Amino acid sequence: MFRKFLNLTGVQENGSDSNMYERIETYAAEEEIMRTDNNNNKVQQKLAKDEDDIVNVKNIRDDTRKYVVACAIFASLNSVLLGYDVGVMSGAIIFIQQDLKITETQQEILVGILSIVSLLGSLAGGKTSDTIGRKWTMALACIVFQSGTAIMALAPSYQILMIGRLLAGIGIGFGIMIAPVYIAEISPSIARGSLTSFPEIFINLGILLGYISNYVFSGLPVHSNWRIMLGVGIAPSVFLGFALFIIPESPRWLVMQNRIEEARTVLLKTYDDTKEVDQRLAEIQITARIANAEKYKEKAVWLEILNPSPAIKRMLITGCGIQCFQQISGIDATVYYSPTIFKDAGIEGNTELLAATVAVGFTKTMFILVAIFLIDKLGRKPLLYISTIGMTISLFCLSFTLTFLGDQRFGIGLAILFVCWNVAFFSVGIGPICWVVSSEIFPLRLRAQASGLGAVGSRVSSGVICMSFLTLSRAITVGGTFFVFSVISALSVVFVHTCVPETKGKSLEQIEMLFQKGSELQVGGEIEMGDAECLVQRQ
Repeated sequence: MFRKFLNLTGVQENGSDSNMYERIETYAAEEEIMRTDNNNNKVQQKLAKDEDDIVNVKNIRDDTRKYVVACAIFASLNSVLLGYDVGVMSGAIIFIQQDLKITETQQEILVGILSIVSLLGSLAGGKTSDTIGRKWTMALACIVFQSGTAIMALAPSYQILMIGRLLAGIGIGFGIMIAPVYIAEISPSIARGSLTSFPEIFINLGILLGYISNYVFSGLPVHSNWRIMLGVGIAPSVFLGFALFIIPESPRWLVMQNRIEEARTVLLKTYDDTKEVDQRLAEIQITARIANAEKYKEKAVWLEILNPSPAIKRMLITGCGIQCFQQISGIDATVYYSPTIFKDAGIEGNTELLAATVAVGFTKTMFILVAIFLIDKLGRKPLLYISTIGMTISLFCLSFTLTFLGDQRFGIGLAILFVCWNVAFFSVGIGPICWVVSSEIFPLRLRAQASGLGAVGSRVSSGVICMSFLTLSRAITVGGTFFVFSVISALSVVFVHTCVPETKGKSLEQIEMLFQKGSELQVGGEIEMGDAECLVQRQ
């Protein structure tokens, strides 16, 4: 069952290798038959050895797949924390308002402040991960989030609740920045798209778990139900703590620290072919050579980001732009305030509202699985087109329904349907691919800081949308707000067409070449070692 799932997701290195090995072994066996036609025993021994070798290769491939997938899953557990918080807060805020008697403005601040403050974690995450490593940055994110969640669950007042919210936001900022970077750096090229989308899968799983938690605990007394809802969020970080003793450090970070043999050991676990391991290690060393030789400091890195070359500028526009468009099209507002949307559509009663949100969470989680099956088969851009165009249509239809068909039974059904369509199209494209692209495109020396900057753009956009949604909805109605989101989503289609390249099947070093002025990388093409050296010299 597990092997079938791995094959479906495309988590394999050079999918035709198995056939290649079989052809090589078959040819070798045929030659042996020709040379020893009169010696049947020798032929049989050779064929038996060949068959054993093929079985051993397949066994190695299975072990490698399992190891890489396990690393991606464990690294993605931090993303469950963000998803759970988004999902659980959509329902918990109802009971927090009743228990602590907070105002509408305080609700907006409580919901949106996590996204804003998480930028501190994302900004600090780049330097932190370059200093202590990708792996232990995930550990730090886990500890900070646990502390914040515990404070929120025990908070006796709105002020203490906000302190816990701030800590949780910083922890989430660390987590959402480092997980895609770690997975991109440890994954084989052909499987990187599927594996780097794991954090988005786990965000959606967390949202679904948060919605379910709301529904399950909503029947408890108001003073305690929201505390239990929030407190349950500690569980994923406990599992991550144990996982950190299993997963390895990023091989690219190890090379930057001149720990070459350790990096080679990790690569041997993620690639089947020793020759390919040596090739990848050489590419990483070439890319990291200037950074190691000149000992890039934080100031130098940020100076290059703030005063970028044309190639770096294109990378920043692509990476930060897709992060912002992911959020300003209103996905977090849809998820955080789905009870408000359904209430505007005509649903009454907290239990019914929370039950409708479970349907949204289930849809969002199921369609993220579609993305992981297709991302390394169809490529990034086709899925981005499907996603952004589909979201634009869904948001416009939701706007029309809330404006003209509100409080009607038919309108309620359509509102739920279009919200589900919106999150489905989001999950099949821009949701996971946003993180894949932003973790792929930056040079090694800038990757952590630039990815952190992209995460900052995402979190700030999310915070602004969440902290203004209720106010904007009161000013121009909920339907009018979603019409604005549909226009923004239409603009994201144009952005994808003009600014996002196709990166399917390319190594991180090859992707870097895509953004170089005058450099063109054909689909399926290879970059020679000399090209990589020239790339480093030009930068």
